Amino acid sequence: MEEIIGKLGMYHVKKDDVICIRSQGTSTSRTIARCHALGKVMQLALNRKAMYVLEFLSERFDKLSEKDQTKTIIHELMHIPKSFGGGFIYHNFVTEKNVDLLYQKLMGCY
Repeated sequence: MEEIIGKLGMYHVKKDDVICIRSQGTSTSRTIARCHALGKVMQLALNRKAMYVLEFLSERFDKLSEKDQTKTIIHELMHIPKSFGGGFIYHNFVTEKNVDLLYQKLMGCY
């Protein structure tokens, strides 16, 4: 994740406030990963700044090729808005096409 943030210039993503975890035992049938945020109300209640958790579902993520794992990480990072305020960028922008563009940039194939 940190390497991807640096190489793609995603400097709005505060890597110290993003935690990556692997989980097991999901009952979802198609989900590979999820992005969770500490929203504004919880930030106020806990007196804590925004943070994000990227959850990778081991049963599916581990079976992906390295390329698809990288694309999945890019996808989840793209959900984090430039404001880094606890909100999300939705799938109207986080699309396969946009993920592919960033993957190509990451691989040096402009």
